[in-house]
Amino acid sequence: MRRRTPPPPSPLPQRDGVDAVRVRLPAGDAWATVRDHLVARLAAEPGVIDAMLDAGRVVDAAGRPVPRDMAYVPGMFVWFHRELPTEERVPYEVDVVYRDEHVVVADKPHFLATTPRGSHVTETALARLRRQLGIPALGAAHRLDRLTAGLVLFTVRPEERGAYQSLFRDRRVAKEYEAVAPYSPTLALPRTVRSRIVKERGVMAAREVTGEPNAVSRVELLEHRDGRARYRLTPSTGQTHQLRVHMSALGVPILGDPLYPVVTGPVPAGDFRRPLQLLAKVLEFTDPVTGREHRFVSPRVLRAWSSYEEWAG
Repeated sequence: MRRRTPPPPSPLPQRDGVDAVRVRLPAGDAWATVRDHLVARLAAEPGVIDAMLDAGRVVDAAGRPVPRDMAYVPGMFVWFHRELPTEERVPYEVDVVYRDEHVVVADKPHFLATTPRGSHVTETALARLRRQLGIPALGAAHRLDRLTAGLVLFTVRPEERGAYQSLFRDRRVAKEYEAVAPYSPTLALPRTVRSRIVKERGVMAAREVTGEPNAVSRVELLEHRDGRARYRLTPSTGQTHQLRVHMSALGVPILGDPLYPVVTGPVPAGDFRRPLQLLAKVLEFTDPVTGREHRFVSPRVLRAWSSYEEWAG
């Protein structure tokens, strides 16, 4: 089996905990210059690319600025930093639960994305932790939804990231979530929910369809009062929005959910009221590098349970 040659390291340092963009010039294309390819590849106005090139913001593997007239060479790599819009700061901190020479386990707040994506770049748990801990090579082994709070595993050494990612891919991580949702006295619990969930690109909400189940969740009632309940949710699969879909299908949608059962209008930037009452509470696994047995528990308490009036206000 032919091994893939890894790309060269970035000649540009991170900016605000965010890596430079890497572009590889593909074989088979016949652009005259690197500039022409970037204009087409990035779907940007020619003036934008020209300004980046003239300012020396696009560099080759040696860190040398790429001029406008540099010939297109298939297989060549270039790097640059995107101009990022100002992001609304999520007014909650990322707490470090555990750290050693291999991993960092963090407790992510609601509203903070795990990794850079779309309009959330510097205001992500990964970028914040890289700045906070001074670990530029820090990477995420998995992701939590932006609206979900709780435990996330990060890796310190890039060469070990695959070993930790495989824990999640191969379902060798025990995960428990907590949720606050309406209490239904007619809902028989505990139960295991099995269904087939699909998430289409460009559609905000996932949906259940007929077919072979690909999503399995255990739902247990922990306690209830005043028409609300605290639930323990244990997924054995990892479909997008799985727990949110299953709770909604049971008739007890998670409090603060803007997608299930009904998609509501987008929340304005800076509105951090009524966070989704879903928490990744427990993360348990055997470390694939050290062999240590790990069990982490988030001390975070969902506000709709501890102080409903404050959350609802």
